[in-house]
Amino acid sequence: MAKEPVRVLVTGAAGQIGYALVPMIARGVMLGPDQPVILHMLDIPPAAEALNGVKMELVDAAFPLLKGVVATTDVVEACTGVNIAVMVGGFPRKEGMERKDVMSKNVSIYKSQASALEKHAAANCKVLVVANPANTNALILKEFAPSIPEKNITCLTRLDHNRALGQISERLNVQVSDVKNVIIWGNHSSTQYPDVNHATVKTPAGEKPVRELVKDDAWLNAEFITTVQQRGAAIIKARKLSSALSAASSACDHIHDWVLGTPEGTWVSMGVYSDGSYNVTAGLIYSFPVTCQNGEWKIVQGLGIDEFSRKKLDLTADELSEEKALAYSCLT
Repeated sequence: MAKEPVRVLVTGAAGQIGYALVPMIARGVMLGPDQPVILHMLDIPPAAEALNGVKMELVDAAFPLLKGVVATTDVVEACTGVNIAVMVGGFPRKEGMERKDVMSKNVSIYKSQASALEKHAAANCKVLVVANPANTNALILKEFAPSIPEKNITCLTRLDHNRALGQISERLNVQVSDVKNVIIWGNHSSTQYPDVNHATVKTPAGEKPVRELVKDDAWLNAEFITTVQQRGAAIIKARKLSSALSAASSACDHIHDWVLGTPEGTWVSMGVYSDGSYNVTAGLIYSFPVTCQNGEWKIVQGLGIDEFSRKKLDLTADELSEEKALAYSCLT
């Protein structure tokens, strides 16, 4: 029997990431090859014409799984009945702007979108925040949508996770699909901690630890970390535009694994509401290793944290606490 369509909201849908993301969703990359979808696309009034152009292209692509398109600048219409919300729209930092200015713009955006989602989205709507500062935008959204369960509000660190997998695969000259269980801890910012201490690679002789195969702790503890932390900036330098294709692809990965589950023995990184695991301050949206089953994520417990890692986990948590304080000061 054919499945009922799932309604997927993409905000900032006329932007670069949105333009890369909507065809992936319509093609079944996010929810699977047999799951029909109805796309809800939201953008700001100055982008209305461009948004309509995206809608025209979606019609022209004749995607078999795409059962409808809502393209609107009205937040209530966009949020009505949605099962999944991918929040790509946000206010980007511009030259000469203070962090507080950017934060206050994003606080007001996420405040209004949170209340629209809370009032109009489907029950048990899953939310993924992509727009930066992603962790803190997700926290604001949680604050202003109190009836959406905290477990349903997440932010994207899968892009960083995938970047880490990519770097290891390049370094060892192995297939990226053979590398697993890297971890991104903390903030989707340059303080994030890409951790390979529990990561493995599938080899003809079985699974081997990444550290054992790389045989270069100096690289893993320094250059590897900074490459992943600063990869976004490197792409802007190369393309003169921020990463859109990889961000859209990892947003699909995040929702796909959350809804359909992670493979046995594999975890992924998601920005989720901290419950105090690994001595991370509760009440932050912080990236942890998680497994997913039956549409629910669970933090992987019991992993050893060495002294080097502990400092990195605390550093990124401190930054998130500062961001949270800054965001809350914009509310007063």
